[in-house]
Amino acid sequence: MHSEPQKEHQWLQKLVGEWTYETEVIMGSDQPVEKSTGTETVRSLGGLWILAEGQGEMPGCGTVTTMMTLGYDPQKQRYVGTWIGSMMTYLWLYDGELDAGETVLTLNSDGPAMTGDEKLAKYRDVIEFKSDNHRIITSHVLKNDGQWHHFITTHYRRQQ
Repeated sequence: MHSEPQKEHQWLQKLVGEWTYETEVIMGSDQPVEKSTGTETVRSLGGLWILAEGQGEMPGCGTVTTMMTLGYDPQKQRYVGTWIGSMMTYLWLYDGELDAGETVLTLNSDGPAMTGDEKLAKYRDVIEFKSDNHRIITSHVLKNDGQWHHFITTHYRRQQ
């Protein structure tokens, strides 16, 4: 079986390169914003997938390594992927779609509720390209009141 990259796969290639990032984490309304920095190397796998390996500081975790995979499944007509980090044992599974303007990729996932129990919560990571050299990822969690709570903003800048 041989798959040829489609338009959706080509969109992912915009992520390929060397990046630096700055993250702001909002743990709670009564707590200060925590900041961290790091680097990310994104490479293509056959023009069908991207592999993004990040290294940097994470509030409360110290130095961490993360790995994101993203691809497009033509049968599902959905973007799919995974995310793992050296600070946890949970494998995040992504399912998402690109907006009509082809600048915003919204990825949905279920993951640990981070409330101290073993419940899962719904999460949404939104990748938005501001330019070819600047993208932003925002992370949101669905709260019990039915509202999405924004808690992480990461600015990625391509290294020249």
